[in-house]
Amino acid sequence: MLNDSRKIAIVGLGKVGITAAYALLLRHVADEIVLVSRSIDKIEGEKLDLEHGLPFLEPTKITVSDDYAVLQDSDIVVITAGAAQEPGQSRLDLVEENKKIITEIGHEIAPYVQNSVVVVVSNPVDILTYHLAKILGLPKGRVLGTGTMLDTARFRFHLGELLDVNPRSIHTYVLGEHGDSSFPTLDGSTVGGQPLDHFPNYSPERAHGAFIQTREAAKKIIQAKGATYYAIGVVIAQLTRAILQDQRSVLPVSIPIENYYGQSDLAVSVPCIVGKNGVEQILEVQLSQAEQELFANSCQLIKNFL
Repeated sequence: MLNDSRKIAIVGLGKVGITAAYALLLRHVADEIVLVSRSIDKIEGEKLDLEHGLPFLEPTKITVSDDYAVLQDSDIVVITAGAAQEPGQSRLDLVEENKKIITEIGHEIAPYVQNSVVVVVSNPVDILTYHLAKILGLPKGRVLGTGTMLDTARFRFHLGELLDVNPRSIHTYVLGEHGDSSFPTLDGSTVGGQPLDHFPNYSPERAHGAFIQTREAAKKIIQAKGATYYAIGVVIAQLTRAILQDQRSVLPVSIPIENYYGQSDLAVSVPCIVGKNGVEQILEVQLSQAEQELFANSCQLIKNFL
């Protein structure tokens, strides 16, 4: 952390960006929230709307600007800018357009984020995280993506419904691409220390059904309401809090990897210890042979777009 005042900046104020700001405000993750957008009139309105809730919340300074220099001294810079996924699109359909946007942003913010942790949310998050890490050249772990944190939360939620247990008591991950080639790590999953396959109501078929619900969730939400933003806003609040508080939480985030089950030169979601410097350590979890093959396939798909 740079100083005693916790400062988080959000670049890009579409639905995801402003929902993230609202989640940060409700949970009092930061002392100052900086909103950066080229649409200065819009973010001035967003600022005023957020500020009107402050009498009921913890004191938080809200700053808005269309100048990237305001990012200076931010503990965390969150990138949500880019084209959103439309009905019928996959996240990978956004590669070319959002790669141009992230390239431009990367070069412009580089002078101001040398001491910050940079979190990429824009999709396709794995490709953009790798690309931005190359542009910024920050120390290892300081550029990461939200990756499969949301996929994992969705999967735990649907498993919780299946098993009739609180999702927070279910220990499992969705790894790989934040997209259609992601996969669940069922072989090592537990509920309260008990292997998942020993739990009442569990069957591989029902667990697979829960994962299909997970994988199709974004498409279903986008088809119904045009975009997903509430849950990812909470994910951003959770991830940034883990960094600011140096929680050293184990989270499935997207990070450039080298020789992880033989895979290198890409960013992909794997379990990581997250603390004040971003990713403090990458954990090589035990994957079954089938899971290793799924991981390799997911990595190859990402590489095809790099």
